[in-house]
Amino acid sequence: MITTHRIYHGDATQMAAIGDGSIDLVVTSPPYPMIAMWDQVFAVGDPRIGHVLAVGDGSTAFALMHGCLDAVWAETFRVLRPGGIACINIGDATRTMQGDFRLYPNHARVLSALMAVGFTPLPDILWRKQTNSPTKFMGSGVLPAGAYVTLEHEYILIVRKGPKRVFVSPEDRRRRRESSFFWEERNHWFSDVWMDVKGTTQNLADREARQRSAAYPLEIPYRLISMFSVKGDVVLDPFLGTGTTSIAALTAARNSIGYELDEALCRIGEASILASAPQARACVEGRVRAHLDFVSNRTSAGKQFRHRNRHYGFAVVAESESDLVLDLPSSVSRAGPGLIEVSYAEDLGGVSDGQTSPHEAEKPATGQQTFL
Repeated sequence: MITTHRIYHGDATQMAAIGDGSIDLVVTSPPYPMIAMWDQVFAVGDPRIGHVLAVGDGSTAFALMHGCLDAVWAETFRVLRPGGIACINIGDATRTMQGDFRLYPNHARVLSALMAVGFTPLPDILWRKQTNSPTKFMGSGVLPAGAYVTLEHEYILIVRKGPKRVFVSPEDRRRRRESSFFWEERNHWFSDVWMDVKGTTQNLADREARQRSAAYPLEIPYRLISMFSVKGDVVLDPFLGTGTTSIAALTAARNSIGYELDEALCRIGEASILASAPQARACVEGRVRAHLDFVSNRTSAGKQFRHRNRHYGFAVVAESESDLVLDLPSSVSRAGPGLIEVSYAEDLGGVSDGQTSPHEAEKPATGQQTFL
C-alpha cells in the first residue's frame, strides 16, 4: 500500500489544483483572528487590517480578518465531495483595544460563514487546553466584579456537505470495515469534550516561522481523520503549517493535500512529514498497546469478548472490529517537488497468545492476546 502527500505553496482562497468534489475530508486549524501573533498574516491578505488595528478598531479588524477566511471556506465547500466532512479547530480571542477588554467569538463567526456557503453543522467538540498556572486569571484577582473567566478551551467545528456519505461498492465497504476503530476508542473519541490532549510546544529553528505557527498536537487530527474518513481517502488542510495534518493522514493510511502561503513553513512542513515515520509507527503501536490494556482490564473484571480480530487474533467487543487493519508506515520518501510517498508494512509483526492459529482467530475470544 502507498499513500501520497502533496504540498502546494499557495493561497487556499484559490485551490485551483484541486478539482470539484475530489476531497473526502478537511481537517485544519486556521490563523485565529484577533490573536496578535497572526495580525501580520491577516494584514498581508488585507492591508486595511493593519490600519484599523493601529487606530484600535477591534470590531472592524475582526470583521476584516474573517473576511479573509470566508473565501477559504467557500473553496473548501467546492472541493469537498458530497457527504464529505470538514473539521475546523478554532479558538476565540480576548484582547484589549483602546482600553476596552472583550471577547472576539471566532468559533461563532466561522460557523456562521460555513453555514452561509452551504455546510450542514454537526455537533462540535470542545477541546479543553487547561493550564495550572497561578497567574492565568485575568482582571482584578480576587475582587468582584472586574475579573474575567480564563479561556482554556478551543472548538473543533464539524460540518458536512450535503447528506450523509454512503458506501455502495464492495471495495468502499471493505475499506470502511478495515478503517474501523476500537470500541473503547469510539466511546472516548465521540465525546463532545476532549480533556486528555495537551497543546504542543513550537520547537522550530526558524524563529519567525515559529511565531506564525501554532500547530495542534498530532492526536487531534489523527482522531478526526480516523473518525470521519476511511483508508485511501484524501484529506485536505488549507492551512498546512508544519504539516501535522499530513502526518496524521499518513499515520492513518490516508492521502493528503496541504496548502500553505508561507514559503518557510512549506519547507518546514515538508521536512516534518519526511521525518515522521518513527512518530507515525509509535502512534499506531500505541493504539494496539492501549487496546490490549483494555482487553486485559475487561477480562480481569470478568467480562467476556464475543469476537476476535481476524488479522491479529486479539479480542474485540464489536463484530465490525474483526476486520480492522492497522497499517504501519515503513518508509516516507520524497517522490518529486512537493510530493511525498509513504509505504506500509503488511502487518504489525503478528499477534499471538502462543496458541492462536489463523483459523482459531475466527472464533469468539475471551481473553487477552499479546502483541509481538
